Amino acid sequence: MSQLTPEQEAELQPYGPYDRGPIRHEPRFRILRRLATPVIALGLLFWKAKFILVAIFKFKIFATSASMLVSIGAYALLWGWQFAVGFVLLLLVHEMGHFLEAKRQGLNVSAPMFIPFLGAAIMLRENPLNAWREAQIAIAGPIIGSLGAAAVWLVGEQQDSDFLRALAFTGFLVNLFNLIPVVPLDGGRIAAAIHPYVWILGFVGLVGLLFIAPNPLLIIIVLVVGLELWRRWQDRGTAESKEYYAVAPWQRVTATVAYFALAGLLVLGMDASFIERDL
Repeated sequence: MSQLTPEQEAELQPYGPYDRGPIRHEPRFRILRRLATPVIALGLLFWKAKFILVAIFKFKIFATSASMLVSIGAYALLWGWQFAVGFVLLLLVHEMGHFLEAKRQGLNVSAPMFIPFLGAAIMLRENPLNAWREAQIAIAGPIIGSLGAAAVWLVGEQQDSDFLRALAFTGFLVNLFNLIPVVPLDGGRIAAAIHPYVWILGFVGLVGLLFIAPNPLLIIIVLVVGLELWRRWQDRGTAESKEYYAVAPWQRVTATVAYFALAGLLVLGMDASFIERDL
């Protein structure tokens, strides 16, 4: 007969009674399931992303992005990658003005494409109805582009950032340069609604600029402008051309006022964002 007390007997028990909880069954093929989980998740991700991929190729964002990257790389060689990114984005804002106005008019237009050291462009697959419609598309780019540069300037003032001020100054300068009244620049397309003879004045001014500040890029621009001016001047007497450049008086006045007002605001923007450096 045991001489141990109940307390001593309890201490000698190896395990005491306890609640094991609900019985859980170990799933079969546990390793295969763990391997399959990321594969299934990846498949769902691609399935959901297919609509984004289709949109990218449908709207040719892929080609636009590729040309943007090439331009950023080219400008980065001159100004560094940060300024290059900001500059290309300002060009994109400018081109989106043209793109949106062309879409508003119901024209078939390409996505913006970037050309290193020559800027960017959209391609119209059909011509506007007349010179007044063409002028609207042309001036939309500098208007939206100027607003983009102004936004950068305002942020630069708030942050006291010379980097952003310099970027804004460059944006104002590019939009002002585009207002030179020669084709195929925006100013030349606006001038078509003012009077085609303005092209001659613009071309003379551009040639004068070439003598003042000669550079290879400006030489290329003068050659392209000269060829386009010659082509349009040769076609000016045709019935189709006369109909195209037939502009109502109020449209001429509107184009003239908008052109000079925008040019004046851009000059003011350049003056406000100019950074003086002590020598």
